[in-house]
Amino acid sequence: MSNNKHVSDDQLLVLLHADEDSREFRETNSHVENCSECQRRLDDLAGDTSIAAATRELLSDYPWHELSTCRELSKSAGYAPADIAASDSLDFLNAPSHPEMLGRLGRYEIERVIGAGGMGIVLKAFDTELNRPVAVKVLARHLSGVGAARQRFARESRAAAAVVHEHVVAIHNVEADQDVPYLVMQFVAGESLQDRVDRDGPLDVRQLLRIGSQIASGLTAAHEQGVVHRDVKPSNILLENGIERVLITDFGLARTVDDASLTRTGVIAGTPAYMSPEQANGDVADHQSDLFSLGSLIYFMATGHPPFRADRAMGVLNRICTHRHKPLWQVADQVPDELSVLVDQLLEKRPAKRIASAEEVHDRLAAILASVQQPRSSMLHRVKRWYYRYPRQLAAVGASVLVLSAAAIAVLSSGTSETNPASFEQPSKKLQPRDTTEPQTHVPANAFLVFDVNESNAFNESIESMHRQLDTLAEPVSISPVDQPNTTDLQSLLQRLEQLQQSPKTESPLN
Repeated sequence: MSNNKHVSDDQLLVLLHADEDSREFRETNSHVENCSECQRRLDDLAGDTSIAAATRELLSDYPWHELSTCRELSKSAGYAPADIAASDSLDFLNAPSHPEMLGRLGRYEIERVIGAGGMGIVLKAFDTELNRPVAVKVLARHLSGVGAARQRFARESRAAAAVVHEHVVAIHNVEADQDVPYLVMQFVAGESLQDRVDRDGPLDVRQLLRIGSQIASGLTAAHEQGVVHRDVKPSNILLENGIERVLITDFGLARTVDDASLTRTGVIAGTPAYMSPEQANGDVADHQSDLFSLGSLIYFMATGHPPFRADRAMGVLNRICTHRHKPLWQVADQVPDELSVLVDQLLEKRPAKRIASAEEVHDRLAAILASVQQPRSSMLHRVKRWYYRYPRQLAAVGASVLVLSAAAIAVLSSGTSETNPASFEQPSKKLQPRDTTEPQTHVPANAFLVFDVNESNAFNESIESMHRQLDTLAEPVSISPVDQPNTTDLQSLLQRLEQLQQSPKTESPLN
């Protein structure tokens, strides 16, 4: 469809009611996303605020999904509809019992708005019966009007409430039968992981590993209960003030948007930058989907940005499904190579090729953290780094070293048999009793070759010299991702060993 001609009203209505996989939808969408006049007409045709907001989300630049998440909205600034998802308002609140409160919702006194997103708004409140601060998440107005979304909200909220774990935000109460459904959660005084990285940049390796292992621990507890998060992203990871404790929030609630999206054509549930390929393709998302998102989250903590980026949401989804991410060790040199390999395994396109469980991810992150915190041999560290970065080249070097070692053993064994033939003489068929009265005190001069002290020391120095040459051959500068290692020096050592083997019996091996 040409972008030079505006589409008709009937074609615009396709975006509101037709299947997004249809040819008509794709053609109309291709034009409207680049035509401001047709976008304005689409807003007029949509009429309903929630549908218009959904359409604008589809057509706006990436990241369209982040709507002032975890942003403090002060009472002095008042309520700003542009900062709240789908232009929701607070008219569902009853009159407050205290003039400094915004209103009352059941037994909860609402103090202020603390965040907003595609699911709705989050309010800080005070539980008047239990005398404690809580966070109240109110389902967005456009979602509360969809029966499937309300039912899903109730089921997912109650399932998440069954997950009791130190790294999962506790759900205290679910009120799904109200005009505006809401759930009551533990209030966490702190900031989101998104805010931390936005302010301070990529995290220190130890801090990254501690946070990552806690997230994996929380996901393990949820998956054991059959609860899948489906929207693991930095703004859903809360960092509690005062202590290094991580809490995951919004478990399972992305399914609510999935159900509501059936009546809101063009809405993508979840966060594109942290979606799994199966989510991007519209397939069923299970616990393996959470592991892919966790890999993207670790990548974000190490680099300050997700592994797949593009100007628009559709571009991000395309990269997630078809492109290979840049390995973490290439963009964050301070990251251990074991962690880079772990992220590679989490970001596999096919779920069956990913790590099996969040528990395994937790154990491996804990092991990497222990290795980072403990002193280690520099040579061992270099070998491990070569193994993770250049497995093929290191295998070639290893094979050469094995050949050299086998040759050295053969040479030494051959030299011993030639210089000490008496030690390999076959015993006679009939053993004779030893005469203890006349013990043998004389050893034949040709029974073995005797070296003086200087020759022995020189021989040891020769062996150490060969070891140093082997270490030199294994230096990283001789190994590249594209070139095979040069074996010239290895051949030279083999020739030297052959010379040792061919030396006269009566001479020192050093001659």
